[in-house]
Order: sequence, then structure tokens, then C-alpha cells
Amino acid sequence: MLGRDGGRRDREGLGAGPTVLLRSTVCAAYGLLSAFSASAADWVHYRGPTGNGVSTEAFNPAANREFGVLWRAKVGVGTSSCVLGKGRLYTAGHSGGSDWVNCLDAVTGKPVWSFHHPVSLDPNLFEGGARSTPTLDGTRLFVLSHEGKIVCLDSDTGKLLWQRHLVTNFGGRKPDWGFSGAPLVDGNHLILDAGGVGSSTIALDVESGELVWKSGAEPAGYAAPLVMQLESTRTLVLLKGDVLLGLDPEDGRVLWRSPWKTSYNVNAATPLQVAANRILITSGYNTGACVLAIEGGRPREVWRNKNLRAHINSPVFVGGHVFGVDGNTGGGNLVCLDPLTGERRWEEKSVKGGALMAAGGKLILVSEKGDLVIAEARAEGFQQVARQTVLKQRTWAQPVLSNGRLYLRDNQGSLVCLGL
Repeated sequence: MLGRDGGRRDREGLGAGPTVLLRSTVCAAYGLLSAFSASAADWVHYRGPTGNGVSTEAFNPAANREFGVLWRAKVGVGTSSCVLGKGRLYTAGHSGGSDWVNCLDAVTGKPVWSFHHPVSLDPNLFEGGARSTPTLDGTRLFVLSHEGKIVCLDSDTGKLLWQRHLVTNFGGRKPDWGFSGAPLVDGNHLILDAGGVGSSTIALDVESGELVWKSGAEPAGYAAPLVMQLESTRTLVLLKGDVLLGLDPEDGRVLWRSPWKTSYNVNAATPLQVAANRILITSGYNTGACVLAIEGGRPREVWRNKNLRAHINSPVFVGGHVFGVDGNTGGGNLVCLDPLTGERRWEEKSVKGGALMAAGGKLILVSEKGDLVIAEARAEGFQQVARQTVLKQRTWAQPVLSNGRLYLRDNQGSLVCLGL
């Protein structure tokens, strides 16, 4: 069956697509996992429903335990993470000259449907492929390619509902490493970092894809847009190529701006709210980190230093402290910062690069070489709970905990589901 752009959808399997089930061994604990999932939260957006990388699920693994592999699959080349809802997993990857959107059963890993459209691999100093994580909004799934095509799919069937292009339809400007920020659903608006002159940020109607508003002329960054409540004001926060912006999410009006320049305009780590009116931003290339206080509708720099230089993956805020990977890809150590002062509380050199999230007062990190590391989210020092090798290729995608299962994928497209 063909979509309007020629993308084949196969509800029986993924056929010629990249997703091939390698192994499915659902363990005897499946009944317990199902009971747990009834009250657990879905993970519908990059870095979770609130965009901060912290899950509300219970998570308290025994020390030094190994997590069993429930299933493995291949989902195509890329750094797209996963989103989950209604028992299904969605991610994007590249194979055979196309980007594939893959829908799998979250428990068994079995294919449900796939959708594909022609997109270049574009391996620019890394593997290339799909960069942006899909966004799930009820029965709609939004997926952005690195070239700028945004598709809205029916999340149940994979049917193409509408498509637009950030460059050809709205005058967007593709950044050097491609569009990467996950689409943001805010009410009836789909918000995207387009980077165009007069259309740096755009809002589309979620049902039709029609333009609602456009704003600004700043080059696009690589981070995901977020809406934060700052000084009792709903604020759309975007880390652009050279500036942090606060916009009115209803019409795109600029509320405030704060310059933030990084080499090659690689502002990729998503901003992190660390207090009612404070935002932490951080970038690699020895740029560092900064906390801004929004006071009277204006940003004030509280501190700035180089104790956290997050290149691609975003830090988390747990128990009053910030945890993140300091340094560019290919290295970098796990660090803990005091967000009030910027002081580094500790640094752990046994964890190199990678991405992290948090749950139950624990850090869940996958290193760049594919090691899963569980550690206490404590300011007193690094305390490892468990460690095991789960992937074998370079890994940049954020791990996801959803409904009692942990999902990890590497840049070559190997996806693994671990039972907790």
C-alpha cells in the first residue's frame, strides 16, 4: 500500500524496511510488567512528557543486577530516540535511501506498521540518518527529517495525514547537520525550529498542517523547543544557533532573548528548567554552561562557567542538582553541578560520553560505546548501582524508560528492550 509520497505501509511486517526482528524472548515476568504498565506513564515526546528527561515511574533495581533482554530489532541508521504510547513504540531510521518511521509492539518488538519517504543519509562526521525523535499526540505522530520534511501520520495505521517542508513551504534554513529538534505539540499548535528569515520559528495547525504563525530570523539550533512556566508566564523556550529565545507560544512574539554563541552554531542540548524562573543552557566546543534568571520579563545571568560542556545530549535535574556529560562526542565524563552556583560537585571518568535520563532517584545512562550504567543521583559522589554492555556501536540516542521496560538504540539502528 502506498502513501501519497510513495511510502509503503505494511501492517503485517516491515518487509523491505530496516526493521527486522532479531530475537523475541518475552520472559515469564511479562504478567508483572503488564500489571505495572497499567498505571505507568507513556513517553510521548523527546525527553519525556515534560521534556526534562525525568520519568515518574518507580525504578529501584538491585545492586549489580543484570537486566534481561526481551527483544532486539533493527530500525535503521540515526540518532532518533523512541517515543511510546498505547503499547506501541515509534522511532525513525535510515535505510536504502529512505527514512523509515517504524511502529513496533512495545512488549514483543513485533512490527506493526512502517512508513518511508526518500531522504539522504548525509553522514557528516557521524553515521547520519534520522536525527529528530518523533512526537506522539494521541492518534497523530509527527516526524521531522533532517532535510526539513515534516509528516503527520496516523499513529494507529501509519497513514499519511499531511506533510509540509520547512524549507520549500516556509523558507526555513537547514543547519549544517540537519534539522534535529523534536517537534513540539502545544495545544492545537505544532511548533518547529525552522531557522528561516522571517520564519525562524513556526507554528502549524496540528490537524491540517497549515501555518498559524511564524517569527524571527535566527538560525536554527539542534535542541528541542519546550514550553516552560516562567514568572507565571507560559513561555516557549528555544535554543537557536546563536541565542536563547523566550517567545509567546500563542503568536510567536519575542518576550526576551539572551545571546549564546557556540562554534559552528552547535547548540544541541535542550534547555533545562532548574527553578521557577531559572533555565540552564549548555553547549560543547569548550563553551560551557550558564543559568539565567527571568526577572521582570528579562534574562539575567546568574553564573557562567565551563564545568559542564554538553555537546549533544541534555543534562537532567534531580534532587536539586544537575547531572550531565561534560565534553564533546568521543569522550566526556559524567559530572554533577550545583545549579545555584555552577560549582562541580563531582566528576566520574569511568563513564564516557553517551546520553542519560533519570527515574526513581537514579541516573540511567548509556555510554557512547553502548554500556548501560545505573547510578545514584546524589551530590555526595558517584555511586554505581549496575553496569552491563547492551550495545556494540556508537550510541547517542537517549535511553527511554516506559511502562516497566527500558529501550536503548545505537546510531547504526540496533534497538534493544530490557525487562526491569
